[in-house]
Amino acid sequence: MSKTNFPPLKLAWTVWGLGATFYLFGFFQRVAPGVMTSELSSTFELNATALGNLSAFYFYSYVAMQIPTGILSDVLGARRLLSIGALIAGIGTLIFAFASTATFAGIGRFLIGGSVAVAFVGMLKLANHWFAPKLFALASGMALLVGILGAICAGVPLHFLVKTYGWRMTIGFSAILPFLTALSIWIIVRDDPAEKGYNSYVYSETPRESQQWTNALAGLKAVLHYQNTWLLAMVPSGIVGSILTFSGLWGVPFLTTHHDFSTSDAAALCSAILIAWAIGGPVFGSLSDRIKRRKPLYILGCGGVAICWTLLVVYPTMPQTLLILLLLVAGFTSGCMIIGFAYAKESIPPHLAGTVSGVINMGVMIGPMLLQPGVGLMLAQGWDGTTLNGIKTYSLETYQSGFVLMAGWPILSFLLICFTKETECHPLEE
Repeated sequence: MSKTNFPPLKLAWTVWGLGATFYLFGFFQRVAPGVMTSELSSTFELNATALGNLSAFYFYSYVAMQIPTGILSDVLGARRLLSIGALIAGIGTLIFAFASTATFAGIGRFLIGGSVAVAFVGMLKLANHWFAPKLFALASGMALLVGILGAICAGVPLHFLVKTYGWRMTIGFSAILPFLTALSIWIIVRDDPAEKGYNSYVYSETPRESQQWTNALAGLKAVLHYQNTWLLAMVPSGIVGSILTFSGLWGVPFLTTHHDFSTSDAAALCSAILIAWAIGGPVFGSLSDRIKRRKPLYILGCGGVAICWTLLVVYPTMPQTLLILLLLVAGFTSGCMIIGFAYAKESIPPHLAGTVSGVINMGVMIGPMLLQPGVGLMLAQGWDGTTLNGIKTYSLETYQSGFVLMAGWPILSFLLICFTKETECHPLEE
């Protein structure tokens, strides 16, 4: 093969794009409960704590799967992992859609979360093999953009479909996408360009099958040896936790109850926050590549996130225009978290990229896993007995106390990122 016989970009983006389609579906399921709070509460007779827990079942299994996913991506390859994951996601979606009790609905959410957990790490693994190193941060940012497209579908479009056809039929019909994605990935995707006759961007040899699990576990121990791994896993928890807790669950009821938004307008604003997040990801990623620094932009973004959520807590009665602007800025600055994946990949030996991606993504999802039910618990404790159309509603002061959690964690993220070691966009030499 020629030294320049690398895969054409069109093919590379196609392979990556199929993994991204699965990630899109995962993000759709991640935030879908946010526009179905009334329907889910009514169907399963849930209070705020129980609703927060039902939504968080997705994150419980998602987080639990992150380190195994990172190891499996190094051991089994992205193709098999993504295909199996998409198949299970379809099954979990059907269980959730037609569950007769909250317990079965939780099982469905648990299966969905655990299966889509492989999507982001699988995409990063494909990007590492199919793209030149200089495009990795861009691909990471584009991954977030694709994911947010899924979240947008879980906003106004999902709200319309739920009101028209009911939440069960709408969610059940969505299971078609992961089933088709599983088949397409199995047929088209390959783990490395060499399997299609092109040169590979990754030159490390694959260990023998009998050594793979031993090497993978040793790899996990190795990545945890680096201080940046720990810090970069903890920092995005507060960023992602806050934005998904608001946009993915509690934002719609808060905006409709206390800021005179209609349900559709509140869903549209929550989608707009996620769009701003999607735009911020590639912007922060490309700027970081351009200035050859990771840490300064990450600090800037974390600071912006912390300020925005703090203002929401201390000034909850702000005018509607200012509120919209503040939430959009919170979304955009949250895009800084995408830097963390390239930052972490450069902080450890290259052959451990999949494992460290799993560790970082576990940190990302710990935030919403804890914050969604945490805010729900605060709301339930502060409930004064008020209902509207049979659905429990919460006072502004109760939301304010719950949102303190959403402000506190990003402040911690801002402090922690200051202790990371800059890589200057250079991979660590083995």
